[in-house]
Amino acid sequence: MVGIIVGAVVVVFLLIMFARTIRIVPQARAGIVERLGRYSRTLTPGLAILMPFVDRLKPLIDLREQVVSFPPQPVITSDNLVVQIDTVLYFTVNDAKSATYEIANPLQAIEQITVTTLRNVIGSLTLEAALTSRDHINADLRGVLDEATGKWGIRINRVEIKSIDPPGSIQEAMEKQMRADRDKRAAILNAEGVQQSQILTAEGQKQAAVLTAEGQKQAAILRAEGEAKAIATVFEAIHAGNVDQKLLSYQYLQMLPQLAQGDANKVFVIPAEFPEAFGSITKAFAASKTELSENAGGPHA
Repeated sequence: MVGIIVGAVVVVFLLIMFARTIRIVPQARAGIVERLGRYSRTLTPGLAILMPFVDRLKPLIDLREQVVSFPPQPVITSDNLVVQIDTVLYFTVNDAKSATYEIANPLQAIEQITVTTLRNVIGSLTLEAALTSRDHINADLRGVLDEATGKWGIRINRVEIKSIDPPGSIQEAMEKQMRADRDKRAAILNAEGVQQSQILTAEGQKQAAVLTAEGQKQAAILRAEGEAKAIATVFEAIHAGNVDQKLLSYQYLQMLPQLAQGDANKVFVIPAEFPEAFGSITKAFAASKTELSENAGGPHA
């Protein structure tokens, strides 16, 4: 019975010794080994052998990129407005020894440095500049944090500002301003459209008036040329036919009623040539009557 107990104790002791001697470090992890309380070495992924009761393996350190989100922090801008800024941080541990011995609580230290840097950077900007300068703020934060955490064996890969929340009253005022700006731009565009429409309409009316005037001009020229040709033709026909004074006088009398036509002709002026033309016609009728009388008396005689 005693032998069984002693054997069981030996087996347990050997298992404990084996567990404290053989350690397996997973991929993307690092282990810090302390020998008698002092730093001994850093274990890399794989199988490692330790001296029982002499070496002590501290908790493994994750070497992968890690993400930590900090709660919103109140920050005062240069125009004395309090905004809530929410940040997210991406970092990687590249030196397990420094991360273990150079800083006690790296996440808390990074958060405090982030808050301090945010207040310094945002404090020099107005609210509008802060809302439109996130890339500049991110770059400044990363530079300061990377410099501070370099000696801790931590590399800051990226810093992002998730949100910048101004007070509710400021948000309402900004929305009203944006709405007013949109209405202003819409009114300007509408006015410009009306102006362009009026300009195009005026240009069209101008072109139409010019074309109408050109058409009337051409029509008047063609009409005048036609009348001139007609007059010339009539004149040539009269001279070619050797028309006597009697026929011309008769035609002149026929044109007198046409000269008197029209609502505007309130006063009819008899031309100076009227007595001469009328006398020529009278003589012609008298001569015609005498000739007819002679012709009628001749046979009776």
